[in-house]
Amino acid sequence: MKKIVFVMLLAFVVSAVAYSQEIPQVQLKNLKGKVVNSQDIIENDGKPVMICFFATWCKPCIKELTAFSEAYEDWTDETGVKIIAVSIDDARSTNSVGPFVNARGWDFDVYLDANGDFKRAMNVNNVPHSFLLDGKGNVAWQHTSYLEGDEAETFEMIKKVAAGEPLKEEKVEKDSE
Repeated sequence: MKKIVFVMLLAFVVSAVAYSQEIPQVQLKNLKGKVVNSQDIIENDGKPVMICFFATWCKPCIKELTAFSEAYEDWTDETGVKIIAVSIDDARSTNSVGPFVNARGWDFDVYLDANGDFKRAMNVNNVPHSFLLDGKGNVAWQHTSYLEGDEAETFEMIKKVAAGEPLKEEKVEKDSE
């Protein structure tokens, strides 16, 4: 039992170091083809930002972003959060991302990472993979995969980050019980 607790605490420490990461500067394109810097898209007047990596072929990604889209207005009204979706579809299929997003009515900004530079810089191996940034642009929390109902936990984390509440200490308490 002590070994399990130690391993869990060690894993937490390693992940806590990753959580303090800043967003790297990488060139992306918006849906109109304009090149933008990843540092510029995360500006949100000191409020949280959620970056969601997705692909048009990824069913859990579509479910997650649709759930986020349905709640987005309420989330923004309550916390000021800004959601950014980043497509990892390759260069051959980037032309279909805009119509795909528009057909679903997603209201958040969508960017293209056709070469995978941003994905690699953020160490994204699988999608969906979402990062919650604090008001200073640092990663406060991240989540991979999606199951129906995960948006409730995501919103709880957004509210905590918006309120300036720490997330790491809470995780340690849960793991050590």
